Amino acid sequence: MKLSFLQMSMAQGDSLSSEPVEKTLSIWELITSGGPGGILIMTVLFILSVIAVYIFVERWGAIKKANRMDSNFMEDIRKNVLEGNLSSAQSLCQREDTPAARMINKGISRIGKPLKDINTAIENTGKLEVSSLENNLPTMATISGAAPMIGFLGTVIGMILAFHEMAAAGGQIDIEMLAEGIYTAMTTTVAGLAVGIMAYLGYNILVSKVNKTIYNMELRATEFLDLLNEPA
Repeated sequence: MKLSFLQMSMAQGDSLSSEPVEKTLSIWELITSGGPGGILIMTVLFILSVIAVYIFVERWGAIKKANRMDSNFMEDIRKNVLEGNLSSAQSLCQREDTPAARMINKGISRIGKPLKDINTAIENTGKLEVSSLENNLPTMATISGAAPMIGFLGTVIGMILAFHEMAAAGGQIDIEMLAEGIYTAMTTTVAGLAVGIMAYLGYNILVSKVNKTIYNMELRATEFLDLLNEPA
């Protein structure tokens, strides 16, 4: 009786010890387990993410600076222009140092010429300022589209390698090996989508900020042209 009880206990112990243990992989293990190809893809995606973050932070600061303007700026410009004190008005624009101020400064430098020439000078300066504000935005848009495709490329490469190992194994297919190859390959897709989504959101946020800045520039230019049309 005691012997049979001991045998049952040993059998239960063996069944407990044979239960599969859940293995948790760290992010670093997922990155490095893809082999040289997977590591290369993940490195490229990491570089793209760093570039996207840098562009977002740099452009955010530049656009924020471009929108800073003294609330009394246009009133001071109006007062100086009507009094004929153009040098003071230009000095005020140079101190303000914003895209709208540089447009108005260009317009002030053309005072005395036909209004059409003044308007053209302001528009040309505005185009240059908008181009400066949109600097590196196409690069971020490219990253938002390219990152998911690069991640998918890593997944396809990983799947090809996994099935190549299956073919090399002949009839003895190791399901565990196949599963490991598949989830390792899918890691690059997840990373690519993460970088792409981050870049896409950042791009749209910056575009909306640039559009707001352009609206403010057009508003200030219109106010300046209206000032020149006021009767003496």
